[in-house]
Amino acid sequence: MEWSTGLSGLAVGLLIAAVTAPVGVSGAVFLLPVQLSVLGVPSPAVTPTNLLFNVVAGPGALLRYRRTGLLYSPLTRHLVAGTLPGVVIGAVVRVFAVPGPAVFRLLVAALLMPLGLWLITRTLSPAQPNPTAEPSPRTITGLALVVGIVGGIYGIGGGSILGPILVGRGMPVAQVAPAALASTFVTSLAGAAAFTLLSLTGASNVTPDWYLGLACGLGGLIGGYLGAHLQPHLPETALRLLLGSLAAALGVVYAAQALR
Repeated sequence: MEWSTGLSGLAVGLLIAAVTAPVGVSGAVFLLPVQLSVLGVPSPAVTPTNLLFNVVAGPGALLRYRRTGLLYSPLTRHLVAGTLPGVVIGAVVRVFAVPGPAVFRLLVAALLMPLGLWLITRTLSPAQPNPTAEPSPRTITGLALVVGIVGGIYGIGGGSILGPILVGRGMPVAQVAPAALASTFVTSLAGAAAFTLLSLTGASNVTPDWYLGLACGLGGLIGGYLGAHLQPHLPETALRLLLGSLAAALGVVYAAQALR
């Protein structure tokens, strides 16, 4: 029934966002496989639905992180400058170049497995925060552009990939998390708008599932606020290992499904 699907989406969105918000990940990277396999959202409509989740859920964590004063940092501006045009390009590629579910699952696997292994590796062998090791603004913007394209294809906005990469380069989580989530929110707005315009061209199945996207987003709004509020009290190492293991496992599952 529709109401039970909505409740399931709300619960999943809340739980995922509560776990991922403390490390600067919106949760959409883990919500997408659930939408495909459990909630039955078709491809490619799952991508704009995921972006809709980011738009609705994002303000929850950002409201908490705003108190740190880092939402308007130079890092946020550099990330947005790259991911914003990238996510629009990714939306076009998603609709016209990779609409098939098998190809899409391979892309999901290709993203999730390296991301998971990266998180695990950097957690077990952490880099010490070091200002001299931080990438230059031009490098950050260029990386954000590439990640934004991937994010537009995948439906995660881009910040969820940039966060682990920047932390792995030695930047502190307290600095990266608000900037990554702010970038994800802004680019998700642009990506959702791009998919809406593309649907007017006659492209099929690119309209988001509004009911499910809003339900998941409402759960993410609550969960993101709680997760950001609890960040100072949570064991960061355990959270990173959990996220890395989950991402790698989901990547393996989707690679097997695509190849089968």
